[in-house]
Amino acid sequence: MSTNQTPKRHMGLKASARISNTIIYILLIFISIIWLAPFICIVLQSFRVESTWQVGYVIPQQWGLDNYVRLFHSDFTKWYLNTFIIAVAVAVIQTIIVLCMSYTLSRFRFKMRKALMQFMLILGMFPGMLTMIILYRVLKDLGMTQANAVPGLILVYVASSGMGYYVSKGFFDTIPKSLDEAARVDGATRAQVLTKIILPLAKPIVIYTILTAFMAPWGDFVFARYISFGTSAGMNVAVGMYNWLNKDMITSWYTTFCAGGVVVALPVTILFMCLQRYYVEGVTGGAVKG
Repeated sequence: MSTNQTPKRHMGLKASARISNTIIYILLIFISIIWLAPFICIVLQSFRVESTWQVGYVIPQQWGLDNYVRLFHSDFTKWYLNTFIIAVAVAVIQTIIVLCMSYTLSRFRFKMRKALMQFMLILGMFPGMLTMIILYRVLKDLGMTQANAVPGLILVYVASSGMGYYVSKGFFDTIPKSLDEAARVDGATRAQVLTKIILPLAKPIVIYTILTAFMAPWGDFVFARYISFGTSAGMNVAVGMYNWLNKDMITSWYTTFCAGGVVVALPVTILFMCLQRYYVEGVTGGAVKG
């Protein structure tokens, strides 16, 4: 190949790369528009005050905060508080259980360890829908349904937390065991090794575990509706706001429902955007080893 052909080949490769990148960017922009369009419509409808029912246009003719004012004068505040209590309690308890289980399976070697891991892996493949009937009967016998559904939901969400050890264990496996051994030689207990040495080094996976544990109950609808019915005292926001969409209420509560959707989405969106870097590091770090 002559020296004159080499620059031409490089220029051809660069032009091909620019074209492919342009196509990819256009495709990503198109997908983003499709993905964001429903959210933008909900935000715009939440500021519409000329009517409260569904209309055939997106941009409001009259703007205002009436829907948000009405929202916070309804049962929404109670539902929101219930959801916040559930999400925070689950995030704290589930994170503790998952991190302890992950550290145990990562550092300790005991009989039936692999069998236990395989059993939890297989058990986690069964859909949770299969247990809904028996869970409802148990919670009903304990008085944790309807108005008292909040503690019942917390109990169910954290009951199988230990089976979510996969990502955290993979992250702990990447931390050298020599750190544990050095700390043990200096007289540290296992609890001190975990809290003083391992967890500070595993900050991304801790934040990842907290985020996933918080977001799951925040947006849950299926099981929450199954046990928190009949009274708004035990409902979360998903169940409570769903009632606004029935045929008797949608004409007068549709725009308020949109306002509620915006308020519910804001905390999780802000939290995820602020901690996104740790979330990605936790996922990628936990995928290194199994």
